[in-house]
Amino acid sequence: MAASESVNPVDLVCEQIAGASPDMSQAMIKTFAQAVMSAEADAICGAGYGQRSDDLVNSRNGYRAREWDTRAGTIDLAIPKLRSGSYFPDWLLTHRRRAEQALVSVVATSYLLGVSTRRVEKLVEQLGIRQLSKSQVSEMAAHRDAQVEAFRNRPLDSGHYTFVWMDALTMKVREHGRTVNVHALIAVGVNADGQREVLGLDVASDEDGAGWLAFLRSLTARGLSGVRLVISDAHAGLVQAIGAALPGASWQRCRPITCATC
Repeated sequence: MAASESVNPVDLVCEQIAGASPDMSQAMIKTFAQAVMSAEADAICGAGYGQRSDDLVNSRNGYRAREWDTRAGTIDLAIPKLRSGSYFPDWLLTHRRRAEQALVSVVATSYLLGVSTRRVEKLVEQLGIRQLSKSQVSEMAAHRDAQVEAFRNRPLDSGHYTFVWMDALTMKVREHGRTVNVHALIAVGVNADGQREVLGLDVASDEDGAGWLAFLRSLTARGLSGVRLVISDAHAGLVQAIGAALPGASWQRCRPITCATC
């Protein structure tokens, strides 16, 4: 089912990340917060951690622990310490709720749109940080790229996913200098702890049976099992792919009141 123009894919992924497994949510938010704090401390010092530079004006001196309460639970942060003066991420801890929402948006947008240097730079600026160098932003982008790939290819071995929702969002992207439509295939499941979890996200040029079948087979190859009910729209190719890739699972047409991705 193609998403209407009123559906914001970033908001959708934000919602799924906020409501997904607490361990996954905490890990993604913590990793990005730590990366931004480290890059900001390096910018203040004039050089990266452990690096020598003629521009060095300060140096790092370990970390201090700080608990940070978020919707995903309490996260243990390691705030960089400086040998001269002090560093404190006011953008993160002074207005906790606003900063936490901004970081969730950054994580979701990075996941959905990619993690190029320019995009990460703009996303970090939304947090009020404008002093990072191009090399620092590039390093953060590469770090996020690795984390996104690890999330997309992580094993689905935390137990059976009894209920799975599937849907596709139609999006416009730039490809070889042209604007084209692509389809973001999304699967959301209920894990053994009763938490909603984003199982997978892939991009296909067409929402056809072959694309859905390849997507479902990638999920089963990563360990998706125990599925008893799949909820989706009545796309013929998707229904056939469900029968081929998840034998024994029942199918139900989605309704807005029950569909996790509608």
